[in-house]
Amino acid sequence: MRASIKCRAGDAGFLPSRTRAAKEGVAFPTAIATSAVFDPISGLSQHVLILNRHYMPIRVTTAKRAFSLLYRNLAEVVHVEEDQYLSYDFESWREVSQLKQRFEPDRHDWVRTVRFSLVVPRIIRLVFYDRLPRRGVKFNRRNLFARDNNSCQYCGRKFPTTELSLDHIIPRSQGGTTTWENVVCACLKCNIQKGGRTPEQANLRLIAKPLKPRRSPVLNLKLSHDKYRSWKQFLDHAYWNVELK
Repeated sequence: MRASIKCRAGDAGFLPSRTRAAKEGVAFPTAIATSAVFDPISGLSQHVLILNRHYMPIRVTTAKRAFSLLYRNLAEVVHVEEDQYLSYDFESWREVSQLKQRFEPDRHDWVRTVRFSLVVPRIIRLVFYDRLPRRGVKFNRRNLFARDNNSCQYCGRKFPTTELSLDHIIPRSQGGTTTWENVVCACLKCNIQKGGRTPEQANLRLIAKPLKPRRSPVLNLKLSHDKYRSWKQFLDHAYWNVELK
């Protein structure tokens, strides 16, 4: 088990930079991949925040990918406890998991295999990767739905994504652009009612002014859950924009 450390971005004493050897496309450990119980709500599908070696957030990944990086010694678990950053490699995290399984099994998400069980970490740090996070939020369907909270921006009702569409506030036929400020979620009924008209022409009104988010809307949804509260101290600054993979 590694010693407890408390670090901030820019601190001295980090490992020397290496050639971009810390590639993330490594295979998930066969022993875990073949025997782990896959639950779409927990386990391998859970989300994990990835930091670069300077403790800067760079993206969110799945537990499956995170364990792959840990197993290959390309990353370490960062466990936040009383504002201290505790670091663990794969084997020491197994030992920690054994203790947690004994004393607090219901407080964590788990990946269980025939031989052992592992707590799903919330944060990992790439020990060699020192690139800065990418800025800007991708303009895509997932982020638009998350920004609008899966709600129709005309009637205000919440819908499953299969019952939502994207609507140009000012139609493209009238010179409207495909931008954050001109595209919103709309239910099928409201979208049909609006047709190729502006909201005013269709006697509709937006419930909120659409804006470009400063960081990933999907990430904001994650931060609303208590189990991801340890992410917050790494994401407090508005310019951190985590790319979801």
